[in-house]
Amino acid sequence: MSDLSIKEQIDQLTDELNYHSHIYYQENRTEISDYEFDMRLKQLEALEQAHPELKREDSPSTRVGGTITKEFETVTHKYRMLSLGNTYSKEELEDFDKRVAKGLGTDKYEYLCELKFDGLAMSFTYEAGILKQAVTRGDGVKGDNITSNAKTIRTLPLKLNSKTPFPDQFEVRGEVFMPLPVFQALNEEREVQGEARLANPRNTASGTMKMQDSAIVAARKLDCHLYAMYGEDLGVGSHEQALDNMKKWGFNVSPTYRKCRTISEVLQYIEDWETKRLELPLETDGIVIKVNDFGQQEELGFTAKNPRWAISYKYKAENAATKLLDITYQVGRTGAITPVAELQPVLLAGTTVKRASLHNANEIERLDLHEADTVFVEKGGEIIPKVTGVDIHARSQDAKKISYITHCPECGTELIRQESEAVHYCPNFRTCEPQVLGRIEHFISRNAMAIETLGPRTIKGFLTQGLIEDFSGLYALTFNQLNGLVFEEEDKKTGEIKKRSVKEKTAQNILASIEKSKEVPFRTLLFALGIRFVGKTVAEKLVDHFLSIDALMSAGFEEIVGVHEIGERIAQSVVEYFDEPENIALINRLREAGLHFTQEEKVAPTDTTLEGLTLVVSGVFESVSRDELKTLITAHGGKVGSSLSGKTDYLVAGDNMGPAKKDKAEKLGIKMLSENEFLHLIGHTHD
Repeated sequence: MSDLSIKEQIDQLTDELNYHSHIYYQENRTEISDYEFDMRLKQLEALEQAHPELKREDSPSTRVGGTITKEFETVTHKYRMLSLGNTYSKEELEDFDKRVAKGLGTDKYEYLCELKFDGLAMSFTYEAGILKQAVTRGDGVKGDNITSNAKTIRTLPLKLNSKTPFPDQFEVRGEVFMPLPVFQALNEEREVQGEARLANPRNTASGTMKMQDSAIVAARKLDCHLYAMYGEDLGVGSHEQALDNMKKWGFNVSPTYRKCRTISEVLQYIEDWETKRLELPLETDGIVIKVNDFGQQEELGFTAKNPRWAISYKYKAENAATKLLDITYQVGRTGAITPVAELQPVLLAGTTVKRASLHNANEIERLDLHEADTVFVEKGGEIIPKVTGVDIHARSQDAKKISYITHCPECGTELIRQESEAVHYCPNFRTCEPQVLGRIEHFISRNAMAIETLGPRTIKGFLTQGLIEDFSGLYALTFNQLNGLVFEEEDKKTGEIKKRSVKEKTAQNILASIEKSKEVPFRTLLFALGIRFVGKTVAEKLVDHFLSIDALMSAGFEEIVGVHEIGERIAQSVVEYFDEPENIALINRLREAGLHFTQEEKVAPTDTTLEGLTLVVSGVFESVSRDELKTLITAHGGKVGSSLSGKTDYLVAGDNMGPAKKDKAEKLGIKMLSENEFLHLIGHTHD
């Protein structure tokens, strides 16, 4: 390739990488290794950075994002994105069929049935086979141009690589969604960081696509199913033919559609997918039924709002009515208050539901909840029970309206609520027991200080006995204090008070584990402190920048927010944490105990083979230890992840790796490498 001009090199790499992306995502096959693909992509990125004027619109480097868009341009749709009429009734579908027959004056027509995916409707314009524009539905007439963000969707072609001819200009429409495994991993990551869980995949996908930083969008691993095509001289006469062509051109068309010749076959399709759809890795909420023939669609035309040739059948979310017994309020380790509806037990989707989420004060107000209300409960996202409504006709006339609590249910401190947030907080982080206990549990957890000989019951016992007041007290514990220590515990099932004692060996193991935790590096310790919004990744970025706790404590808001990828909310939280004298005293106690609050300046990696990649190591290896593997990763510019998430690029899998980790990697689409494959990737061999 060295004999080629720069432009020829960029063109060749762009075409080659787009081809390999196409066969990987659309044909589920590969012709080169992941390592070879990544290396060629890095080569292309380097050339583009040196010669930005030669970067093509369909460059695969746009998949990783990096574009910052402060405001999205408003675009008028060439073809209006109309909504469909909805029905929950099979009788209304039969009436729709009669209207179609009457409008066409014949019974010679067919339907094309498709699953209705629950995401963000979008329009994608292609010119000469290249993606030119991606626009949100908006109000159906105008939407937002979010092309940079859309290009990060791996299954969406940037350039069509097809032997089947395609129109010079056309538009495809589809639904952008967040796969359920990705959504679950994102929420798990947010929980670790002390952030509120996201409500559902649909809203998350919609919010993600409107983010200003396309690099964050890329990390969210959104997907897209295409389901319609518009344009002049498309060369097809039916919706089925359009879908077939879209598949040939490389678009990600869900294979779940079916052609039905009668309304009876439509109803059978609906029945077939009513439960089977729950096995899919994305949310669905119904079926779209369209007259298949485009000529007949044109003949039937439109009402003011909807096409007469299509309708949406919505599956009824399984719900149940039950009585609201009480509302309890849970206090998290960050002080966040979560209201929970305590319900009269009711069977829902095969399980008995006794509790349901109410999210926050806004939701209680929206529902207009009163004491002893009869409420409707359904499973949000088919998983988490939630209260969706109230049967006001069953409400007692003297029922009192429920008011959100004003004081912490655990310590009685008056709650606060930030102007920009929906959640109430208890500010008494010093002595509010659930907060104290939660912070210690976070501190000792596997992803933090990894003091695995301690658990919630033991920690609670230490607090009750007055042995500790916070996690710094763990480092002052002695063998004499622990050996023979007796705890009183309440059996949750019987209410009986039971006693258990700490044996000599257990005491020794606890102290050894606490002592070993002193070896934990500063970046992990900073995460373990439990500063709000400071997860593992944020802690690493702060430590890499400031190198010591003293430098971080003395930094102002502007300096912290100036760190790459550290936002205002995080910076404000860090400043507020170090403004508290109690937190400074806590850090000083940990410092005196011998914990590490400094990090040596990063040594430049020996090469950049793994630069920008995150790898997780799991299992037992033959020629190298796990610690040696992690050292090799960082030495070659990579990052070592502690757990699998949507941001993991590779899982280095050894023997005896747990099946749960393998399943999670497969669900998240994470590439797995054997020991030899990893060593080959970095060019490292053993004699």
